[in-house]
Amino acid sequence: MTVVLTIAGLDPSGGAGIVADIKTIAALGCFPAAALTSITFQNTTGVFGAEHQTAATLRSQVLPIVQDFTVAAAKTGMLPTAEIVAEVARLFADENLPAPVVDPVVVATSGDVLIDDDAFQILKTKLFPLARVVTPNIPEAEKLTGLSIQTESDMRRAAEAIQSLGARAVLVKGGHRSLNGVALDLLLTEGTFTEFRGEYLDVGEVHGSGCTLSAAIAAGLGKGMSLEAAVSAAKKYVTDAIRSAPRIGHGAKPI
Repeated sequence: MTVVLTIAGLDPSGGAGIVADIKTIAALGCFPAAALTSITFQNTTGVFGAEHQTAATLRSQVLPIVQDFTVAAAKTGMLPTAEIVAEVARLFADENLPAPVVDPVVVATSGDVLIDDDAFQILKTKLFPLARVVTPNIPEAEKLTGLSIQTESDMRRAAEAIQSLGARAVLVKGGHRSLNGVALDLLLTEGTFTEFRGEYLDVGEVHGSGCTLSAAIAAGLGKGMSLEAAVSAAKKYVTDAIRSAPRIGHGAKPI
């Protein structure tokens, strides 16, 4: 069975983070393995605190997995501290793990910051060059590049700027903003842009869409799909999940 490893934070309300990853990986027919970077205290309305793991604790979670399983694909989510980001980069290099889908989690849907400044810099310099694809949404792409992103042309410029940091491919996700009624994601790989257009679903704020998308891409890659096919299948999966998202809680809708 295809094993997909996620390294991410815990959202105990189940909408985002490692729980969303596990649900997605399993739903797509793969076996999820997981290592926690942080235990957050949150629900659909906000993040109220966190207890971050140490590098040693993270390594102690990952090593037994890679010594026992053949990991076909991997993804990263919340990497809150410089210590954690550096350790993740070391693990991927030392253990010859598959190039990860890197979801550069910076800010939660609620607006709460999930990574410190030092970690953010190491994420760009140490982990992006190891990534199979980096998957920022528009606010994350703006923070990574310093650009204001309002148009498709802006998305393309941001993708090129992020790829210049060393990533093999960049997927700039436009689902947070409607472009003429369309949810547009742009994939840049090997100098070529691929557009993924879908219906923009105006359902209010949703919780966990980025985690779910990156986990779905990793599952697709683990099953041998090309990156383009994995992104296309993941986008459809997330769109369907948003369309059927339950109204539970008092904040953003978990998918």
